[in-house]
Amino acid sequence: MPNKKVAVIYLSFHSEPYFPDVVDALKKLNYPKELMEFVIVDNPHPVHGLSKAYVEEHILPISGTEIPHVTYLPQPENGGFGIGNNAGVTWALEHECDYVFFHNNDAALGEDCILKLVEAMEADSTIGIAQSMVLLFNNKELVNTSGNAFHYLGFGYCNDYMKKLADLHLPAVYDVPYASGAALMVSASVLRKFGAWDEDFFMYHEDLEWSLRLRINKLRAVCVRDSLFYHKYEFSKSITKFFWMERNRYAVLLMFFKWPTLLLILPILGPLELGLWVFALKGGWVSERVKVLKYWIKPSNWKLWLSKRKKTQAMRQISDKAILETCVGSILFQESSMESPIVTKFANPIMELYFKIVKAIVRW
Repeated sequence: MPNKKVAVIYLSFHSEPYFPDVVDALKKLNYPKELMEFVIVDNPHPVHGLSKAYVEEHILPISGTEIPHVTYLPQPENGGFGIGNNAGVTWALEHECDYVFFHNNDAALGEDCILKLVEAMEADSTIGIAQSMVLLFNNKELVNTSGNAFHYLGFGYCNDYMKKLADLHLPAVYDVPYASGAALMVSASVLRKFGAWDEDFFMYHEDLEWSLRLRINKLRAVCVRDSLFYHKYEFSKSITKFFWMERNRYAVLLMFFKWPTLLLILPILGPLELGLWVFALKGGWVSERVKVLKYWIKPSNWKLWLSKRKKTQAMRQISDKAILETCVGSILFQESSMESPIVTKFANPIMELYFKIVKAIVRW
């Protein structure tokens, strides 16, 4: 049994509907409770406010007995995913935790979840970030994500979504394009050396940025097959955050690819933009699309991301060619209701062909 201290960071945002399942799972963990800390970082909801009353009535009374010791960190305002989780990271590092695990609020830990992650990371120092095998809470045989796919034009999506875990035959630990932020572990040493979540992302793609940041420093992003985590995943909830997904997609491309690569993919980005406007029109997200356009028109925003690009490019130790080897060329829809013949029969084949051309050209 590992003897490493683990902080589980739980970012709450009106989590009263989820706390019962979260707490029930904490009671069943097989990792030593005395080596764990459950850190609730509470972002205030605009309608419901903080979850302080619930935490004080239902969770703190069993802290350190039925569940690991609980630390409650109410936040003065909702600073988003990165700022909230980083408040937990600060606490964990100040209290000499060896590992930090990030726990999505609408999910629950499997019994072996923490133990298997610690064992994997202790056994291999090349692992920078490790995610659990994320299954669907309401059908625990089915995969939510076995590691996220990274499209060369900046999109990200869940691999093996809705497939049966028993049919996949995966290794115990394997590399992934990027680790899902729903359930991932990082060591304290990596946090101190390379930093935590990029707070300027606010929400979405911050897990992609973090995985890429570690990869360009020659650290691996992996999934640990037997570390199970159960997510109440709803694709419809994520697509409503269209602005953040699109804004941050461009931010990632700008930060990590070299200028010749960006110039090389520019011709395919134009037609893609037209397609996304059609997609937004059909889905009722035109206002979100306009917000993305307005954001990238402002010089001050370019200044922010170009400064990040400069730091990122200065630290990188691998080539664009190596990054592209982990990418995919097609977009796979997570819900059948979102599928479009235009994408599957027309856009995907074109993007796939262009991706092959890009990979054949890029040598830098």
